[in-house]
Amino acid sequence: MISHGKNVKVFCANANRPFAEGVCRKLWLPMGDCAVNKFADGEVSVSINESVRGSDVFIVQSTCKPVNDNLMELLVMIDACRRASAGRITAVMPYFGYARQDRKAKGRDPISAKLVANMIEAAGADRVLTMDLHAAQIQGFFDIPVDNLHATSVFVKYFLDKFENPEDMVVVSPDVGSVARSRSFANKMGMGLAIVDKRRERANQCEVMNVIGDVKGKRCLLYDDMVDTAGSLCNAAKAIVEIGGATEVYACATHGVLSGPALERLENSCIKELALLNTIPAPENAPKKIRYIDVAPVFADAIQRIYEETSMSVLF
Repeated sequence: MISHGKNVKVFCANANRPFAEGVCRKLWLPMGDCAVNKFADGEVSVSINESVRGSDVFIVQSTCKPVNDNLMELLVMIDACRRASAGRITAVMPYFGYARQDRKAKGRDPISAKLVANMIEAAGADRVLTMDLHAAQIQGFFDIPVDNLHATSVFVKYFLDKFENPEDMVVVSPDVGSVARSRSFANKMGMGLAIVDKRRERANQCEVMNVIGDVKGKRCLLYDDMVDTAGSLCNAAKAIVEIGGATEVYACATHGVLSGPALERLENSCIKELALLNTIPAPENAPKKIRYIDVAPVFADAIQRIYEETSMSVLF
């Protein structure tokens, strides 16, 4: 591994090609020539159709659904570039899957996030670039540098442009686990903070218990790192309206996983608008209340800084 490749090359697999194309446009670079297909039995087949010897290679691939296919595509692409003598390989993962099992919550639980970190390193990645890891400590699971970009500044700009008087709004954390990121967001927005206290009975289901903080007669902004089945988000929105007395509810989250009944729940919820980033491709039948914000320019800026070996702190 050398510290600096002789040129920049950006490749992508099949998870989110429009996002990778947006990164390349911002960098004024052509997309790297590669083919990522499958053999008849479903095995991943990768062909890198141009030289990467000595290059600074960036492989853009979110590990969203189908999670296992996209993860294997990333691993095989990293291996292909390593064996082709790339100077440095950065795995650009706008959405890092398998991040929710970051510790043993009960006996005999796996720590899947650590396993995936080991696999990425073993494949030959020299660096990881991602955004809003579900648990910040996952950075420590790697023995290679990890740049974890934050979406807070993107949402701050979006909502300050959207609302003329944000001081009469309240940021709401949909659960206790999201309080730290919600507090940081509220401070940057100049808003107060409230918390929805809930009890999770089993995976992907939750029961709202109480609203901590004053939201009566106010517009509320729910903030989280991801929306999976949307149960937590929609229940939180219902609670702050019915229990807390909020007048309007908006929401934002970095990653729109949107599994199972998520779209139907969001369509039928009291949320007026949900802002998501395009780290995961938008579903074809997404409700009109979902608004996607492009963060390809943010990743392009990060890639340029990594290549030029300049400070990344301004992006955080």
